Amino acid sequence: MSRARWLAPVVAFVALAFLVAVLPSFISAFRAQQLAYVAIYLIALIGLNVLTGYTGQISLGHGAFMAIGGYTTAILIADHGVKDIWTIPIAGILTGVVGFLFGIPALRLSGLYLALATFAIAVSMPAVIKRFEGFTGGGSGINLFGLPDLTASLTPVTVLGRELTFNDWLYYLCWTIALVGYVVAWLLLRGRTGRAFRAVRDSETAAQSSGVSLPKYKTLAFGVSAAYAGVAGSLFAIATTFVNPDTFPIALSILLLVGVVVGGLGSLVGLIAGAVFIQFLPIWSQEVSKSPGAPAIVSGVVLIALMFVLPMGFAGLLARVRTLTKR
Repeated sequence: MSRARWLAPVVAFVALAFLVAVLPSFISAFRAQQLAYVAIYLIALIGLNVLTGYTGQISLGHGAFMAIGGYTTAILIADHGVKDIWTIPIAGILTGVVGFLFGIPALRLSGLYLALATFAIAVSMPAVIKRFEGFTGGGSGINLFGLPDLTASLTPVTVLGRELTFNDWLYYLCWTIALVGYVVAWLLLRGRTGRAFRAVRDSETAAQSSGVSLPKYKTLAFGVSAAYAGVAGSLFAIATTFVNPDTFPIALSILLLVGVVVGGLGSLVGLIAGAVFIQFLPIWSQEVSKSPGAPAIVSGVVLIALMFVLPMGFAGLLARVRTLTKR
């Protein structure tokens, strides 16, 4: 790869990291919390795009993988006194293993059948959570607010000489992990593994004839994607300070897929726009239309219009801008 092609994404990433670092000084704590949720969704979208955008395996069950990560964190904090930061990698590893194991029987499925199989996980997850009430808290859920192992929930925390409230701490925590996850995914997809993923997506027959192991890379994509979702679910539990079956509804899985499509399938660049879309569109729709049920209609209309204008998502828009700039 030429030096110029390496330099542009690196400069853009450094600029984004700088913006993330200084932004809390210019916004309220409430906005910082909202932007923390954007980072959480970004992490989940990166994982889903690895599976759907780069490997071509449609998943409608990533809300369930987020639930596994969220409940892992909640149980470790509430029942075992583990510090919230240490539960995040544990949640990611555990969920990644679950995703990898699910990817083994999913090898026999593709297309619509795979989508339905993953959607079945999202549908059954609330019932499974309620079934093991002694472990998960059932319908009542698990409350984390006020626990000493939840950083900055009771008193501000000092980091690098700066005192951070819970919302500011949450903002920096989520965006730090999101940026690190972005770099890891970028390096993974730029290498041999990424080329194998794209080969599987474009043609499984051609990929197999070229020496690409379909079972290896398809299950690996499921594991990596689920691990990202587990980390996002862990951060979601920390951000909400409470988990129950309604924290990770069935609609969350569909919303994540919408975010990937809006950001751009097979591209990491536009996923921030996808995360902003799924975080703020419901809020904006509620402000525009006050009547019940209207926000869903507004969201649907905006999504349809966006797909007409940007069929390749925001990543396609950025590609057009680059092409016009070169011309």
